[in-house]
Amino acid sequence: MSAVRRVQRWALPATAVLVTAVVLAPLAAPGYALSYDMMFVPRQPLRADLVLPNATLPRAVPQDLLVSLASALAPGWLVQRVALVAIVLLAAVGAGRLVPAERLGPRLVAAVAYAWTPFLAERLLLGQWGLLLAYGSLPWIVAACLRDRGSTWRLLAACAPAAVTPTGGLIAFATVLVLAPRRSWLPALLNLPWLLATVLSSADGRSDPAGVAAFAARGADWTGPIGALLGTGGIWNAQTTLPSRSSPLAPLGTLLLLALAVTGWRLLRDRLPDGAAVRLLVLAGGGFLLAALAVLPGGRALLEWAVTSVPGAGVLRDGQKFLIPYALVLCLCAALGAERIGRREVLAGALVLPLVVMPDLAYGGAGRLRPVSYPADFAVVKRLVEQSPGEVVSLPFAGYHTYPWNRSRTVIDPLPRYLDAEVVRDDRLLVGDRAIAGESRRADEVRQALELGKPLAALGMRWVVVQRVAGEAPVPPAALAGLRMVHAGTDLRLYENGSSQRSY
Repeated sequence: MSAVRRVQRWALPATAVLVTAVVLAPLAAPGYALSYDMMFVPRQPLRADLVLPNATLPRAVPQDLLVSLASALAPGWLVQRVALVAIVLLAAVGAGRLVPAERLGPRLVAAVAYAWTPFLAERLLLGQWGLLLAYGSLPWIVAACLRDRGSTWRLLAACAPAAVTPTGGLIAFATVLVLAPRRSWLPALLNLPWLLATVLSSADGRSDPAGVAAFAARGADWTGPIGALLGTGGIWNAQTTLPSRSSPLAPLGTLLLLALAVTGWRLLRDRLPDGAAVRLLVLAGGGFLLAALAVLPGGRALLEWAVTSVPGAGVLRDGQKFLIPYALVLCLCAALGAERIGRREVLAGALVLPLVVMPDLAYGGAGRLRPVSYPADFAVVKRLVEQSPGEVVSLPFAGYHTYPWNRSRTVIDPLPRYLDAEVVRDDRLLVGDRAIAGESRRADEVRQALELGKPLAALGMRWVVVQRVAGEAPVPPAALAGLRMVHAGTDLRLYENGSSQRSY
């Protein structure tokens, strides 16, 4: 094999590895990267309320089951790294292989563009790694539909990572339904775990309509939410939007990418199998419409009706998640647009454009994914709770906390996954000044007791854990009346309810 052919063969995987290393560089250090929904613990227990939640909707089914099984075989920090590395590698290599181009340049442009989008950055900082597995898997799903028409196993392998979350499973199903409808039964089967969990759950499948406005796409500059969505951004959480998205370069970068994509559309249409590019465009357009629906005239009212009237329609509230097919088509067309123009300078510019426009994705979002270690108190409390199993209430009563030991970053309460016991936490979500209602009746009971100043011991839980957090009001002493402190650590205090009648 000649040197030129070796370079061409290995350039794409080498580029993918390089991009992955740049994005996830902080994970070379030991510990756990904890950010918003990204929660990994040393060993996640295999519990019924995680695998098949009854009190809440199954948003993490079968994700929690897979993490519990994986962490039984390997430490949680390793499971986390395998998952995050797989996301970026799958995205880069998949897009580079999928783009219909013989030349190496367009393949590298597609790889870098798709692995360096605002969508990936924002969802990564939000900690939604399960959804990002669907993002990384989508090029492989499309390839399996278009190029491997007779291989059910290839399609299964491509769809399986996407189906670890309900939204990812729906995106995989929609993709196969549009591109290879005769094989859509396969991703439909992969969606059965969360569908079954939904049927068995006692939670109300309808959602708080306030979530529609709270989760609507938002803009980071003068282009507004539509401009942000066109650039694959627009997430509802301002804290997970990189500062570069507010710079003057961001809308300019989006404009250049769109111009290249329009230029390259004809090549995509001509080189893919007959009608495939149009079907892919329809898929991307449908996803974009769902992402933008809450900010379009009449769209918010339609979604509010849907989430309050149709069980399960709450999955549409955070519509920006469905931008994944659009992001893929945009990057494929932009790479082909650079090829069609034909100048090396354009290819080189397209290759570095995402990095220039959004440089702060490097090093884990400019250091926001630096790992930390759990304080020793967690292991102590875990051991004590396992000696006398029972229901646990986590205080302060909130779903997310800002911990001093987590570099003052906000993350979902780790106790439900750290302890081998059912943990009651506030399942409401605070978005700005809005409180989006949850589904857990038990959480409502605890919240009401705290608001009325009643002792929690009367509710019958076995344990109460008080965590050291930043920016939250201290737990009122009345709430702890009748409880016996059994551990007083720097970061956690554990109280036992000797009169508890509820067991786990």
